[in-house]
Amino acid sequence: MAEQTNNRRRKSNQPLDPTYGHLQPQATEMEKAVLGALMIDKDAYAIVCEILRPESFYEPRNQMVYAAIRDLSMEEKPVDMLTVTDQLAKSGNLEQVGGPGYIAELSSGVATSANIEYHANVIAQKSLARQLISFSSMIQTKAFDETIDVEDLMQEAEGSLFELSQHNMKKDYTAIDPVIAQAVKGIQDAAKNTDGLTGVSTGYYKLDDITSGWQASDLVIIAGRPAMGKTSFALSMAKNIAADLRQPMAFFSLEMSNVQLVNRLISNACEIQGSKILNGQLQRDEWERLDKNINQLLGAPLYVDDTPGLSVFELRTKARRLVREHGIKLIMIDYLQLMNANGMRFSSRQEEVSTISRSLKGLAKELNIPILALSQLNRGVESREGLEGKRPQLSDLRESGAIEQDADMVLFVHRPEYYHIYQDDNGRDLHGMAQIIIAKHRKGATGDVLLTFRGEFTRFENPEEKTIDNRAPMGGGEIIGSKLNGDDNPMMPPLPDGPLPF
Repeated sequence: MAEQTNNRRRKSNQPLDPTYGHLQPQATEMEKAVLGALMIDKDAYAIVCEILRPESFYEPRNQMVYAAIRDLSMEEKPVDMLTVTDQLAKSGNLEQVGGPGYIAELSSGVATSANIEYHANVIAQKSLARQLISFSSMIQTKAFDETIDVEDLMQEAEGSLFELSQHNMKKDYTAIDPVIAQAVKGIQDAAKNTDGLTGVSTGYYKLDDITSGWQASDLVIIAGRPAMGKTSFALSMAKNIAADLRQPMAFFSLEMSNVQLVNRLISNACEIQGSKILNGQLQRDEWERLDKNINQLLGAPLYVDDTPGLSVFELRTKARRLVREHGIKLIMIDYLQLMNANGMRFSSRQEEVSTISRSLKGLAKELNIPILALSQLNRGVESREGLEGKRPQLSDLRESGAIEQDADMVLFVHRPEYYHIYQDDNGRDLHGMAQIIIAKHRKGATGDVLLTFRGEFTRFENPEEKTIDNRAPMGGGEIIGSKLNGDDNPMMPPLPDGPLPF
């Protein structure tokens, strides 16, 4: 009996298994060292101000001391033991931090600020680890709650993690010399291209003359009113880029299913009316044309995603994988207003659209590829009269002025014929023609490019192109008024889901 009692006593004296409990990540001694260094070196705050915030500190009293030092520095007042004590007294926090004695302890605890940047980075890393622990705990708790929809929780998790990463992401400055070397190399590489292209070709040479192709890291907005054919324009470019030029690209279609999208591409490539693809009533020559020209699309490096209500966080994840696994050179999105930023809270839809456009620009820079996003225009165009009145303007971009601000280029797809305008100011015939209006071009010229629009095939062409059976090489489009600085086609009914009609 006595032996059993002794065994129990020995067991009770054993230390607890450390795997049963965890301390939150912290570095309180380094926190004290940083605060002390800030009070003995007037230049120290400039080193850590972009690394640390008051909430980066684990101990609440250290948060208050750092906030007092930050306020003094922002007011360009000296930072030392006396001024920090006075600042804390003014804010009513002096007693909470432990009085003047704690400030004196911090100031006398260090002799040099030599290691302050290293200590600050450790504190920042510990703070980020605590935020991740809090984030994962919140997600875990909600995952056990059966009243919460799992899909909604995933969106919320993505949004919260995105905010956390953006809040802690920093990029340091760089000296100009290596940037100059990179720029000169780009000029030398561009000089080797006899066609003047430095980006991804659009397939429309006059448009390429102005843009030099879609440029890496650019956000390009292609906008238009319903029935102008902006989706047809995007699909025509997708066919040119992926099928003709064999450049890998991705098309995110938030409005149509992937089968509908491919049906429209078949209509475009094979010059078969959309209504016939819908009902399968093809004539013999059309079946032959389909059989002959479908090979243009087979094997094309075009990756289609028809996820409805795509969020910017899902797009980021998928785009990274597409670049990594397939080396895509361009992304198209149809269309921006159908995207969302689930998991983040906004006071208005305009604020959400602003976040989406900003995220798209950030993604283009991160992946170093162009992103082309289709966008709607508001109804202001419809209320204006005359040739110039119907011409879209940057102020017509729907829901957010941030789209215009974030975009490197803004293009409008405009068909005056739709408004029964058949001649421009120069007397040019506008029957069956579309104007691609470059309204904003951060890197170059603006102006208009005139293309042929063949609505029955959802197809935009260079004006001198011939029919598919007697095709001339691509290389046209008329530039009008260059200056330095749709939606679904109404002629083609929407195509249903289902197998292709052959």
